[in-house]
Amino acid sequence: MHTVLVVDDEADILDLIAFNLQRQGLKVLTARDGLSAVFLAKEHQPDLIVLDLMLPGRDGFGVFKDLRGDTRTSQIPVIMLTARGELDDRITGLELGADDYVTKPFSPKELVLRVQALLKRTKKVVADSVLRQGSFRLERNTLKLYLDGQPVDLTATEFKLLRLLIEAGEQPQTRDELLREVWGYQTDTVLTRTLDTHVKRLREKLGKFASCVETIRGVGYRFVAAPAATVE
Repeated sequence: MHTVLVVDDEADILDLIAFNLQRQGLKVLTARDGLSAVFLAKEHQPDLIVLDLMLPGRDGFGVFKDLRGDTRTSQIPVIMLTARGELDDRITGLELGADDYVTKPFSPKELVLRVQALLKRTKKVVADSVLRQGSFRLERNTLKLYLDGQPVDLTATEFKLLRLLIEAGEQPQTRDELLREVWGYQTDTVLTRTLDTHVKRLREKLGKFASCVETIRGVGYRFVAAPAATVE
C-alpha cells in the first residue's frame, strides 16, 4: 500500500483530499502546518507528498527545501497545490524540483489521477537493466544517471523524461507525447509549462551535455548524441 502525506492548513480541503485518496486504497497521513509536515515526512518517508504552498509557520517552498535537503526525503515526489492564477508560484515550484502542481480550486478526481500517475512512474523498476547512449548511462533499477562515470542527481520525473528521449533515438518527441507519457496529462485539455520547466532544469543538471536535449521548434524535443541506445 502506498502512503501519501497531504499538507494543507484548511481542514475541509485536507479531509476532502484524504477521503478521495483513501477510496483508492492509499494510506494517508495529514499535516496542517509546515513543521509538522517535515517531521512526518522524515519519520514515515511516504511515497508521495501533496503540499500546499500557503502554510502557517513555514510555507510550502520552505518545507520543500527542507525535504530536498535531507537524504531521507530528497527523492520523495511532490505535487504542489497553488492558488489559481499564481503562475509565478507554479513556475518557482517546478524550478525548485517539484514533480507536478495542481491549482485551487481543483477537481478531487483530477488530483487523484495526478497522484496515481506520479506513483506509477516513480515506482522502482525491478529488472536490472542499463540504458547506454554515448557518455550517458541510465540505471533503470535505481533511477540513476551517470555521465562519463560521474553520478548526476535527477528526480524520478527528470529520469523518465530523459529515458524516453534517449529511447526514441533521434526521433523528435512531441510536447503532447511527452506530457502524456511522463505526466499522464490529457493534453487536448491541458495547457502547461511543466515540460519546458523540467527540460530547463534537466539541461542545467546535464552541464556540458545540455545540448543533447535539443528543441525542435513547433514540435517538441529530441535527444541527439552518439549511436542509438542499447539495453543490457
